[in-house]
Amino acid sequence: MNADTKQFFLTGEAGNLECALDLPKTEPVGIALLAHPHPLYGGTMNNKVVQMMARSFVGLGYASARMNFRGVGRSAGMHDGGNGETDDMARLLDYMRKLYPGLPFVLGGFSFGTYVQSRLQQRLAQEGIPPEKMVLVSATAGKWAVEKVPGNTVLIHGELDEVVPLTDVFDWARPQDLPVTVVAGADHLFNHKLHHIRNIITAFFRT
Repeated sequence: MNADTKQFFLTGEAGNLECALDLPKTEPVGIALLAHPHPLYGGTMNNKVVQMMARSFVGLGYASARMNFRGVGRSAGMHDGGNGETDDMARLLDYMRKLYPGLPFVLGGFSFGTYVQSRLQQRLAQEGIPPEKMVLVSATAGKWAVEKVPGNTVLIHGELDEVVPLTDVFDWARPQDLPVTVVAGADHLFNHKLHHIRNIITAFFRT
């Protein structure tokens, strides 16, 4: 957890969901909703990439929220292949939008979380409430059926990603005309390269 992280629970369809909120020192300018990597491979909301994303958005003035997916940590239920997880993220977003009405929101995800957030984005677009932007780190294109995303999506991928080859991400991004920011020498977990994620997000949102 980050030093000032506030923990809370929401009630989801499968039971209580363990959530965390990181706030800027001033009034938030937006909401960042972040999704963690695959629960069956050790993914939690405390993953170092997700925490770096949270800190990055807090530095930009966003209220950054995340949750443990079903069956992770103190969240009830069992892994649901992305279906229930998408429902639960929608519930967290609804909670955050009621807590901070009128603020724009960003969807962010790492690894499996990119799959969940792409599904949530599709749902929100159909409802007429699309996110301001998206940030997808180590998008699992070619591994899961990641949905199409808006043209202003930030895609960050490691050159040496051993889980999702960079070529698979290019094949997914190319038909959508999406730029991909490649971090030289980075693996799937961005070991020793986390600062690049912060720098890329910060630069993108301050332009």
